[in-house]
Amino acid sequence: MNWITNFVRPKINSMLGRREIPENLWIKCPETGEMVFHKDLEENQWVVPSSGAHMKISAKNRLKFFFDDGVYEILENPKVPVDPLKFRDERRYTDRLRDAKAKTGLDDAVLNAVGRIEGLEVVATVQDFAFIGGSLGMAAGEAIIKGFEVAVERRLPLVLFAASGGARMQEGILSLMQLPRTTVAVDRFKEAGLPYIVVLTNPTTGGVSASYAMLGDIHIAEPGAVIGFAGARVIEQTIREKLPEGFQRSEYLLEHGMVDMVVSRLELKSTIARLLKILLKVDPAASAPSVLPAEPALAANA
Repeated sequence: MNWITNFVRPKINSMLGRREIPENLWIKCPETGEMVFHKDLEENQWVVPSSGAHMKISAKNRLKFFFDDGVYEILENPKVPVDPLKFRDERRYTDRLRDAKAKTGLDDAVLNAVGRIEGLEVVATVQDFAFIGGSLGMAAGEAIIKGFEVAVERRLPLVLFAASGGARMQEGILSLMQLPRTTVAVDRFKEAGLPYIVVLTNPTTGGVSASYAMLGDIHIAEPGAVIGFAGARVIEQTIREKLPEGFQRSEYLLEHGMVDMVVSRLELKSTIARLLKILLKVDPAASAPSVLPAEPALAANA
């Protein structure tokens, strides 16, 4: 059978001029079930044109669409011990890490980059859900802290795109320790007087929503994103009550004051650029400064 599949079939196709059709040529909309052409979806930033459904997007694609002309500088993440607990469930943790790296092309779930949006230089920190559910482990925690440190050093605002299922269980308490560590990094960043904007994407849950993802100056959510700490099913089983329709979705959180605005991915860049120019008191008509002036207190201590 392998001989027929691997040799005879390609030979016949080449003789008849047939071409193999990629399996992912069409993608189904999660809301309507409509089949969308892959290229059309990619050009529309992975937002379904007809329904507006926001599909998951990789960290590198996120940065490409976010920065001017898709140009940015990747920041190298700090090195951390691999598999410090020698963890194993159905598979070894090291095997899971190897597969996730091969699948995403990333060292871990967080990617830091520096670039410009509408001429304003910013640091962007992006979580990739495809890397073990965007879970927060030692490497991801160190990368987030590195993003804040670089932003303080260069006097740049920071935009964080959160996408995570929470803490990484394979690293146990070492993963949970990233919650207070990243919270301290946010606190130091705010002491420097720099703007911090968080974009909550689908999903943002668990310990991530209990730390740096909910400490921004402004919180923007993508449409339809699931945002919360515990899962809706766990909450229903605990309180033994049926939760409201749309509970933990972006629109529900906006209605109840948990986020500041819900913005389509197609309008995120212009919205964030406008907000940063307001926060930085930059004249929209003037060219944006590359580096912000140092605070008097910081300059005196330098």
